[in-house]
Amino acid sequence: MTDNKFKFPTETVELPSKGLVYSSTSPLSKGVIEMKYMTAKEEDILTNQAYIKKGIVFDKLLKSLIITEGVDIDDLIVGDKNALLVAARILGYGGDYKFSLYGTDYNVDLTTLDNKFFGNEDFEKGKNEFKYTLPTSKIEITFKILDGKAEKAVDAELEGLKKINKDSSPELSTRLKHLILSVDGNYEQKAVREFVDNYLLAKDSRALRDHIKNFQPDVNMTINHKDADGFEEEVTIPVTLNFFWPES
Repeated sequence: MTDNKFKFPTETVELPSKGLVYSSTSPLSKGVIEMKYMTAKEEDILTNQAYIKKGIVFDKLLKSLIITEGVDIDDLIVGDKNALLVAARILGYGGDYKFSLYGTDYNVDLTTLDNKFFGNEDFEKGKNEFKYTLPTSKIEITFKILDGKAEKAVDAELEGLKKINKDSSPELSTRLKHLILSVDGNYEQKAVREFVDNYLLAKDSRALRDHIKNFQPDVNMTINHKDADGFEEEVTIPVTLNFFWPES
């Protein structure tokens, strides 16, 4: 009996960012990741209650599935991570995904989902930094697309604020403080935080969030939903633990 008998096939997954936001020294800069097919080992990860309670079950899953050497899960921006999770689901259980949303049953073929890439915006390859002029105040800022490390920093800061004031819920402003890198060329964190707290207009805040949502690369996880009155809108395909348990 040889080891080759137990070698499983792998697939190459294209990152929506095409690797453009990562340093040239990072394996992510190649824009593709090699992943193996899911096995019983990964099913154990998905049912690990400790991982679920800590909110790290998907990170543990991806770490187990990624074959490409030197990849740090926390370096992934959210759109690239979403692409890997969709790929993991397809490699594990196929593309047929049934779910209920707002009282309506859906059956989506995940293999038909398209990646949303960067547009024609001018930015420096290998650098997660982008320019944007706030439409109302006309102030120029630079921002980054949050990766796993930044998301954890946001969560840690919010947790600390809750300990000080349990009724405090400044998630929106805290997130902005972590994604805005500079204001009118000033990169000091103190200046950025003061700007968000005291000078960032609500109109500009919403415009920036909308811009980032439309600008950042991701998997197109939206479908059209029509309610009982015939009103139609785009909704996001839910990615929960049930995403990986199609029979449940």
